[in-house]
Amino acid sequence: MASGVSAGRDPYDEEAAGRRPLELDGRDAAAAASSSDHRPGSVIPRYQVGSMKGDTSSRYAEGSRLLSTDDVRKSKPGSRYYTAFGVDLSPDNMAVAIVYFVQGVLGLARLAVSFYLKDDLHLDPAETAVVSGFSSLPWLIKPLYGFISDSIPLFGYRRRSYLFLSGLLGALSWSLMATVVSSKYSAASSILLGSLSVAFSDVVVDSMVVERARGESQSTSGSLQSLCWGSSAFGGIVSSYFSGSFVDTYGVRFVFGVTAFLPLMTSAVAVLVNEHRIPPGERTFLLSGSGFVESSKQHVRQLWTSVKQPNIFLPTLFIFLWQATPQSDSAMFFFITNKLGFTPEFLGRVKLVTSIASLLGVGLYNYFLKEIPLRKIFLVTTIIGSVLGMTQVLLVTGLNRQFGISDEWFSIGDSLIITVLGQASFMPVLVLAAKLCPPGMEATLFATLMSISNAGSVTGSLVGAGLTRVFGVTRDSFGNLPLLIVVCNLSSLLPLPLLGLLPEESGGTDNGEMKHN
Repeated sequence: MASGVSAGRDPYDEEAAGRRPLELDGRDAAAAASSSDHRPGSVIPRYQVGSMKGDTSSRYAEGSRLLSTDDVRKSKPGSRYYTAFGVDLSPDNMAVAIVYFVQGVLGLARLAVSFYLKDDLHLDPAETAVVSGFSSLPWLIKPLYGFISDSIPLFGYRRRSYLFLSGLLGALSWSLMATVVSSKYSAASSILLGSLSVAFSDVVVDSMVVERARGESQSTSGSLQSLCWGSSAFGGIVSSYFSGSFVDTYGVRFVFGVTAFLPLMTSAVAVLVNEHRIPPGERTFLLSGSGFVESSKQHVRQLWTSVKQPNIFLPTLFIFLWQATPQSDSAMFFFITNKLGFTPEFLGRVKLVTSIASLLGVGLYNYFLKEIPLRKIFLVTTIIGSVLGMTQVLLVTGLNRQFGISDEWFSIGDSLIITVLGQASFMPVLVLAAKLCPPGMEATLFATLMSISNAGSVTGSLVGAGLTRVFGVTRDSFGNLPLLIVVCNLSSLLPLPLLGLLPEESGGTDNGEMKHN
């Protein structure tokens, strides 16, 4: 993690649960998955390149219907489903959880991508950050996926068919990485395809979450998001250790080949989605010229009407600025591998620790923080995250060894603490975005809000790449790395004077009771 608290979804690991949805492989390219990721998601080890997200996003206002939260409450006494994070694991909810699990388990290739760009393609830290930003582009146009899914049913389905195809696309992208990719341009293109796969499937499943969160309390919305991100974090735990040992033992191409099978789980769970087949007559109208054009115009009008409202625009502006502060993740990855000599196997262990920490962060938010007003959460976690982020300076300068703490133990402990905080701080972003969506616009508007959040993460990554080059930090020169770390962490405090843009809300209020300045 770079500046302050950052844990987000990355294109491949939407996992990434945290603040930066930008990552190289799996939703912070890093989450993201990883948030974006960007998941964006398993949160990336703090010292691994990239961090995305963030990510999550949108979906449909019609089509398959999930049990409403009221239904769930009423069914609990005699419910035939198990529960997780207070949510019934119905087939629809299981489909959502498994898709998020896949986003987390795709982190198996995250370290492989990082080492491939550094060692096989010989990119420097700034170039690596640019490739990460490019691979995150699919997370910036998520409303388009929601519109396509809503307006163009394939084989009579708006959700099932797109989940199935998304899984196939992800398998293709990793297959290319395992076989024919040999340049930074082909690598960036293949990673982008994988990012598109995760982003599209994310748009489809998150609509279910948004549909249920509308009009609910912050607490209930938090439980739904906790199920999603908890599943992603669990997927990260499953893949964590082997992500490093496989690279050490078999090489990056082998890891890419194994990863190619994982997106097929997304294709398989499409059958769990409770969706009625669209009649041929209605399908013909939706695909006809007049029906498609009219539907497009209506979506654009509704989207613009919603976004320009102050109670939606102002919080969205804050989220963008909060995500857009620069990060030094790429430079730190080069430092710990080239200077400190951390091996892929050790970084895999760090990733295991941070994946567990991500799950702890979800639990921390779900059980202790979801009743806390959003402004207070953002204020406290940002300040603490900025202070803790400065501890990287100790590692870079070697001061930790003067206190008798080895580089390895220092990096593990540092990553553990900052990841828990980063995950807990990103959950309110998802809850806020879901609650801002008015009825009938869940899919498109939520996708738009999260795309703006992801755009902030991409901006932060590119600004960080620029600062890395300005300070002269390269694959072999780290003299100004401490200064880069300080600048990035202090910049994370810049959005705090704009906290007044967020709604004044405590845990029990619903969407209609949110007060804005």
